[in-house]
Amino acid sequence: MNKSIARTKFAADDPHLANQLFGQQNRNLRQIERLLGVRVGSKGTELQIEGEPIQVQLVERLMDELLSLLKEGYPLYSTDIDYAIRILSADSRARLKDIFLDTIFISARKKIIAPKSLAQKKYIDAIRQNDVVFGVGPAGTGKTYLAMAMAVSFLMKKEVSRIVLVRPAVEAGEKLGFLPGDVAEKVNPYLRPLYDALFDMMDFEKGQALIEKGVVEVAPLAFMRGRTLNDAFVILDEAQNTTAEQMKMFLTRLGFGSRAVITGDVTQIDLPAGRISGLVQAGQILKGVEGICFNRFTDRDVVRHPIVQAIVQAYDRAQKKPVAEPADN
Repeated sequence: MNKSIARTKFAADDPHLANQLFGQQNRNLRQIERLLGVRVGSKGTELQIEGEPIQVQLVERLMDELLSLLKEGYPLYSTDIDYAIRILSADSRARLKDIFLDTIFISARKKIIAPKSLAQKKYIDAIRQNDVVFGVGPAGTGKTYLAMAMAVSFLMKKEVSRIVLVRPAVEAGEKLGFLPGDVAEKVNPYLRPLYDALFDMMDFEKGQALIEKGVVEVAPLAFMRGRTLNDAFVILDEAQNTTAEQMKMFLTRLGFGSRAVITGDVTQIDLPAGRISGLVQAGQILKGVEGICFNRFTDRDVVRHPIVQAIVQAYDRAQKKPVAEPADN
């Protein structure tokens, strides 16, 4: 049985914007053809689109949304087209301007940090509106990076007076006691990803100065016991490796004027067999508590190299047993 074929035209009108939209030597159009299985030809500022009706409709909507971004001065990259297709495939009514133009922070390298998926947009909105936010999902979905960007933004706007970055020192097959050096040297490798994210937001000298002044603190989770954190933006990373007791301890450290973001991937729990993950338990206990929001990411939200999304999907297919995840609010 032959599939029905639809044909339509799309006009960009402005030659300069059309050139940006189509890409150098129509590179963007070739990318769209490859990803959506359609044929897209260009003549001047006009496009001829041919393919399955639903895909043709998606391309027409995609072009309209990307053109709106370009009119706002947004610099369009090939990765943005990939993200845009994912977004509009999931929700054809989504407005890309509401997502891509929601600038969270501009780094020292003039890099604009903004959400690249519906889940990321929901995540940063939740951080703005709630005291405690959980970001749960696979690697590469921007959970920690966006939380760090929001923390730095809050600090720069003086909405908090300090940032506290926390990680449990738990890894598969490793124990701190076997590592060389004093306590600080032992835990530093576990905290390195947080330093990397921080120094990607601001130049090294400024970030180091804030650490030396205590405005930014990076510490293992065990160092949080007995403390009260006031007027702080606190990020707990790799939270799947907290025990139930550690998660409760961390959440009860929050003081006045503080907010917390907890990130983790429940498919990568490195706790000893028989120990329940504090992240999993928190999703069961805290669901529905006012001021606490759970956000779930999937492989569709991976924003690293495209191969990372393929890797995540492959592992998901190979996973035989379903893993309990914190439910969405």
